[in-house]
Amino acid sequence: MLSRRNFLIAASAAPAIANAQTAWPTKPIRWIVNFPPAGAADILSRTLAEWFGTRLGQPIVVENKPGAGGLLGADILAKAKGDTHLVMMSSAASHGIGPVLYRDVPYDALADFTHIQLVGTFPTVLAVSGTSPIKSAKELIDQARAEPGKVTYGSGGNGTMNHLTGQLLAAKTGVTLTHIPYRGSAPAMNDLMGGQIVALMESLPTAIGYFSSGRMRPLAVSEDQRSPTLPDVPTFREAGFEGVVTTNWFGFSATAGLPPEIAKRWESEIQTALKSDEVKEKFARIGVRPGTMGSEAYTALIRSELDRWREVIRAGNIRAD
Repeated sequence: MLSRRNFLIAASAAPAIANAQTAWPTKPIRWIVNFPPAGAADILSRTLAEWFGTRLGQPIVVENKPGAGGLLGADILAKAKGDTHLVMMSSAASHGIGPVLYRDVPYDALADFTHIQLVGTFPTVLAVSGTSPIKSAKELIDQARAEPGKVTYGSGGNGTMNHLTGQLLAAKTGVTLTHIPYRGSAPAMNDLMGGQIVALMESLPTAIGYFSSGRMRPLAVSEDQRSPTLPDVPTFREAGFEGVVTTNWFGFSATAGLPPEIAKRWESEIQTALKSDEVKEKFARIGVRPGTMGSEAYTALIRSELDRWREVIRAGNIRAD
């Protein structure tokens, strides 16, 4: 039985023990970007990492771990269960498409992560070089119909939303669009402007500067409404291609087994960032709408996207090239 003195000592020690257990972060945080530098995931991650680095009291180290359509970087997190100082920018590629497109994916997109917040959404843009004679999505599809197999389009990798948007366009129009996967957006855009490929499916945040300079020409956007950043560019539906509707999404995820109090802290911090004028202005400049889904809704989105793309991939007999 505890004496009164020992009871008082134990009681006074309890808050200190609790504080020691919940003191976080205690070291630099590793932020995995599972795509190459300069792509949408990288841009969004570095924007938020800069914000968090001044608020959490520890530096955030952004690490690019590209490969296999984002699966490589995601697997790093999946294998680090319980690591409270490791996070990532999850995406449609790594958590909505890849797990149902590829065989033998080494992780479960739901069970092996703690999904915390939808960060942002934006369209895929069908683009051609600024010097291309093609002026509309219809002209591109007409060319593909007249020259089966000769119209190529690039993307930043197999299994990405940009890749699948091209495959969806081909399936809905009945033409062959030959997909050329690249290791990231930069080499794909370089080859488009150099004339090595006919067209490109690219994320708006990555391509916006090239559209502004005239080096690339946007033909259509993939969402069901026009982008405020490209108000003169039609949606695929407006261009006459019903059913070609996709949205790129990126979110914030941590390891499975993350303590609930840390998950809540992240959710609160991210929501504060996304509502700040500073972050909203940076996102708006690159055509990104800040996410409004917290942990529960974001997890439900991932579950619904897995179901959607599983059916699209099966119906269209889409393969990972």
